Formats: sequence, C-alpha cells, structure tokens
Amino acid sequence: MTVSWVTPDRPGSNVVCYGLAADCLNLTAQGTVRVYRSPYIHHATLNGLDHGTVYHYAVGHGYTVQAFSFKTPPKPGPDVPIKFGIIGDLGQTFHSNDTLTHYEAGGGSDAVLFIGDLSYANNQPGHDNRRWDSWARFVERSVAYQPWIWSTGNHEIDYAPEIGETVPFKPFTNRYLTPHRASNSTEPFWYSVKMASAHVIVLSSYSSYGKYTPQWTWLQDELARVDRTTTPWLIVCVHSPWYNTNDYHYMEGETMRVQFEPWIVDAKVDLVLAGHVHSYERSHRVSNVLYDIDNGKATPVFNKSAPVYVTIGDGGNTEGLAASFRSPQPDYSAFREASFGHATLDIKNRTHAYYEWHRNQDGVKVVADKAWFTNRYYLPTETN
Repeated sequence: MTVSWVTPDRPGSNVVCYGLAADCLNLTAQGTVRVYRSPYIHHATLNGLDHGTVYHYAVGHGYTVQAFSFKTPPKPGPDVPIKFGIIGDLGQTFHSNDTLTHYEAGGGSDAVLFIGDLSYANNQPGHDNRRWDSWARFVERSVAYQPWIWSTGNHEIDYAPEIGETVPFKPFTNRYLTPHRASNSTEPFWYSVKMASAHVIVLSSYSSYGKYTPQWTWLQDELARVDRTTTPWLIVCVHSPWYNTNDYHYMEGETMRVQFEPWIVDAKVDLVLAGHVHSYERSHRVSNVLYDIDNGKATPVFNKSAPVYVTIGDGGNTEGLAASFRSPQPDYSAFREASFGHATLDIKNRTHAYYEWHRNQDGVKVVADKAWFTNRYYLPTETN
C-alpha cells in the first residue's frame, strides 16, 4: 500500500508511522519526495502488510501530524467477496461533492475503481496546479482511508507547450503512483491488481496501443497470466468508452476497441468500465468482432462471451452533463441517462455479482439502475 501526501513550504518528514492500533504506530516506512510546479510530494510504500487487516498510520511531525487508517484488501480467492465503488470524471464542483457524499452515505466499499479525469486542473488558466492540491484535499476523506485504483483520462495529459509543459501526464505521475511494476508494466498508465476474487486491468486510452507497442504487448501477456480459478472476475478499466450511444465523444474509443475487443471477448472479460462521456450508460453483453472487409458484418451483436460495458463519466466534472443521446436507442444499450452519480459492484462469490447505479438527486437507498451479473468463466449464462 502506498501512502502519498504533500507539504506546502518545506519537505519535512518523509516517514510514515503505522501499526495495528492508533496508539501503537510501531512500524515505519521511509518515503521519497519530489517536486515540479507543486508543493513537496511524498510517497511511501508500506510493505509486508497482511490481507484484510486494519492499519492505522500517521504522516507529518510535531504539531502537523495527521492520523488515518485503512483496511487492506482481502487475500485473492475465488469466493472471496469484495465491493467496489465506481466513480469517473469527478472534478471538484458542487455535483462532485454530491457524488462523493452519496457514495459515502451509501456505505462506501472496500476499494474504488476511479475511471479517469481527476482534478480538471488543466481547464484552469495556466493549468493551475493548485487545483490538484484542492482536489486532493476534497477527496482525502475517502482516498486516505481506502484504496483507490487510478485510471488516466484526457484531463491528466496536461500537455501544454504554450506554457512550457512538454511532458505529458506530469502532474498525475508525480502525485499518483500506481503499482505498475508489480504487474510487469513499463509505464504507470497500464497495470493490473488482484483483489479478493477480482483481477482488475487498467488500460490507457491516451498512450499508444497499436500492434507491438508496449501497452499492446503488456495486455497480451497480462491476459495470459490471468488465473480465473483464483480471481474469477475479470474487469477492465479504460477512460474512453468502446460502446457509447451519446453524441458526446461518439466513436472516440473505436480504434482501441478494434485493437483489443477480440482479446477481451476471447478472455471472457466480465465488465469494461469507462468514463469520458459525462452521462451514464450500461450495455447488454455485446461484441463487434466478426467484421472484415468482405462480409460487411459491422453491427454489434449479443454475445454471452462478451463483457457488459458501463460508461460512468457522471461524477461531477466542470463541463456539465452530456444530454444528447443518439436516437433511436440501440438494442444493445440497456440503460442510459444524463445524470450525475456513481456505481457499486458487489462481488458475492465466484458466480454472482450485484451492480447498482445511484443518481445524485435520489435518496441514498434509491437505486436508479441495477443488474445481477453472472461470471463469464464459471457461469456464462445468457443474461441479455
């Protein structure tokens, strides 16, 4: 588990003190510090932690010490339950606060799958990096207490040569570390984690993914490493959606879909999560892998080996909702709506998971969209 924090004026202490009780922080982890156009950014990795265990930790020194706690994910196993929160395109607006508050009031989860577009600092004049700090303060109430698994979106690119910023993803890579080396990835933008009964693969819509590129090669190898007998639920996170019936960003993910969808269907991926489009949509299990230049089969078809596609770019952002859906609604689109909200995926065992989407304007207990998913490896039933 990596703990990250900032100090505004001077480096201060790089040490995290942690332990099994708030009054007994008897272990330490030495961190590193880095800086760009930013405060001092600290990262410290806590190694040798037990699964499913609550740890208390503190950063800072003297009168600046701040204390928190987190629970490590359960040990991987085919029937180990886990609940994921699913949030994308959050930003830092009134609606963003509604989303996070609604997620917390509903009981939260064991970990959050964040589907890209964090602070929207690049929408500010000069790509104001103070907006990265204000966003981190905003989400600290959740991020400091449970794992968040990060995907990168277009608002993380932060490439702006007109103001001298010529290194893409600089703020993200300095502030938000990912465990990419643990899954043999060469870059922090694509990687995997294994938590309880889930194997989560994170891809990058804004890094090269053509044939023989590092991301292409890594995904090919990673899918071969998946062990469905240990982690039966296979989930893919990517920012730009591969199936999207909204006019906003329509077909932007098409080249990546064409490149990777045959692998995804062949691997029997259970769920593909995307953001980018500022609305909500859930598909049936659908694929479009039969097309070649001769047969003309270019229409998506139901396929029980294919994943469900969820677009969850409705976290709050600064740009408003994407309310223009294409008409008529295709038969592969199960539910769609332009409202802010969040989702949860509650994996029960190796065969069943319960999914919910909550819109912000409803009461905490109100479920706007829901579905039971059966696992594509152990119980590939026809769910459409």
